[in-house]
Amino acid sequence: MRPILLAIVVCLVAHGGDETPVAASPFEQKSWSIPANGVDACVKTALDRKGIAFAKPCSDGVFIRRVYLDVIGALPEPATASAFLADPRPEKRAELVERLLADENYADYWALKWCDLLRVKAEFPINLWPNAVQLYHHWIREAVATNLPYDQFARELLTASGSNFRVAPANFYRAVQNRTPAGLAEAVALTFMGSRIASWPQPQRDNLAVFFSRVAYKGTDEWKEQIVYCDVAASAPLDVVFPDGKTARIPAGDDPRVVFADWLTAPDNPWFARCIANRVWSWLLGRGIIHEPDDIRPDNPPVNPELLAYLQKELVANQYDLKHLFRLILNSRTYQQSPVRQSDSPESTALFACYPVRQLDAEVLADALNWVGGAKEQYESRIPEPFTWIPREERTIALADGSITSTFLQVFGRPPRDSGLESERAHEANDAQRLFLLNSTEVYKRIQGSIRLRSLALATGGDRKKLVQGVYLTLLSREPTAAELAAAESYGKTAKVDANAATTDLAWALVNSMEFLYRH
Repeated sequence: MRPILLAIVVCLVAHGGDETPVAASPFEQKSWSIPANGVDACVKTALDRKGIAFAKPCSDGVFIRRVYLDVIGALPEPATASAFLADPRPEKRAELVERLLADENYADYWALKWCDLLRVKAEFPINLWPNAVQLYHHWIREAVATNLPYDQFARELLTASGSNFRVAPANFYRAVQNRTPAGLAEAVALTFMGSRIASWPQPQRDNLAVFFSRVAYKGTDEWKEQIVYCDVAASAPLDVVFPDGKTARIPAGDDPRVVFADWLTAPDNPWFARCIANRVWSWLLGRGIIHEPDDIRPDNPPVNPELLAYLQKELVANQYDLKHLFRLILNSRTYQQSPVRQSDSPESTALFACYPVRQLDAEVLADALNWVGGAKEQYESRIPEPFTWIPREERTIALADGSITSTFLQVFGRPPRDSGLESERAHEANDAQRLFLLNSTEVYKRIQGSIRLRSLALATGGDRKKLVQGVYLTLLSREPTAAELAAAESYGKTAKVDANAATTDLAWALVNSMEFLYRH
């Protein structure tokens, strides 16, 4: 196939045949246009102790693509990218962050993240059923869209009772495989404390399970409906021990989950704010300050305790406003670094001395290919009843149900949502993925028939330089380098292809490049 040769040429020019880009000019700029903030002070202190230098600032083209993908899970429109690149104002990055945090796609993308953690899945082994999934997803999305304070978000889930078809948060207690007190305690600790309690001493695990020992379930006359409730009818007072060793007596008739939620969301709780601050950092920077972000334990300390403490303090001081945490990180120099490291130290990545290159989420990549090709994949689930149909215009990131999937999503690492572990989502590239894209007739035909790309070829009127520039701006949100431009123009001349064929070939080559497939 003709585009394969061009793909090899373009990738070698752009990346030097290695996974680390060597032509730094598209990825870096010479000096910072933004001030350092409290995040940067903490990171710099840790780097200075090790003699490691920050990476250079990322270029505007890298930044707009990165922040779009990281905040709303989408690529910027070429006109938006072009205007951003032409804007000389230093405040433009902060303004872009604000616009994206207010974008409706923000709610879709971050609801997706929370649905992974909360195991929102209709079918086996979670078995929430489709109508409960839609209700639960809607509630999660609304919580994200309205920026519900995180302590309230957690409290509503932890203390929920009612029908799984009518009270959305009640599904928190159904979306677990093991609905015993021990199983519920495990899910709570993983979700809100970032801890895998299998590593805890047995007495401590038993103490946590006591808080969920009165959670009960009962059916109704409606098919698959289930009521989650706290069974306190004939209960004696409960003597409980919190994970920090403090004790309390819960009077008969009181809901132990409320007592636990009060303890967990208290401003001075050592687990709650630390867990979500570490998760948010991991989501935006590729790895946790404590890594993995849901494996917090005494023998897995943070690589930068001062940074984690700073983020915790900021979150609590701002009433658990997660957007404040996003804003703080996204506007930092640490986040806005180039992916090109300035140090050969093996600790540089763990200490956040550059932006980590990592593959796009499966859903984001599917939507990006749909956006380029102008065609939508159709998802549906016929089992179990009721039949679930997804409109073609709905983005993949907006899929509510983890049971509704495709070969593409499975190949590219979408999590099954069985455990709530962050590690369920695979970000590592593999041969199956590369072969899938290179050999996918369907993907190639979508690029070949793309209205977006055909319009670009017509608009450039046979000017190959403008055509190449337009394709790069569309797919990579930047202008091509001189070497890339020369390689693409030369190919167009020697292969003697028309504008449409040249556009298809170049787009196919870039879609198969690391720069398109990865966050960088």
